[in-house]
Amino acid sequence: MKIRYYKDIDGFRWLGFILAMASAFLLSGGQAEYQWMGWGIACFSCSIWVYMGYKDKDIPRALMELMYFALAVRGVINWI
Repeated sequence: MKIRYYKDIDGFRWLGFILAMASAFLLSGGQAEYQWMGWGIACFSCSIWVYMGYKDKDIPRALMELMYFALAVRGVINWI
């Protein structure tokens, strides 16, 4: 798919990127009481990227993000 077709969903991709950076910041901060929020934000970020992979018909990327989503859900459950 050519890049010019991404104009309608660019904001959604940037949101996914910003959420991924926020989750990485919280998870690498070293404060255990905030790590559950990092995993929760990672769930939202991964769900955006799963949708983008499905929409782009990029099944390997969507499956990789689905695996990360499952691990992020596991991280939330373990911390709560």
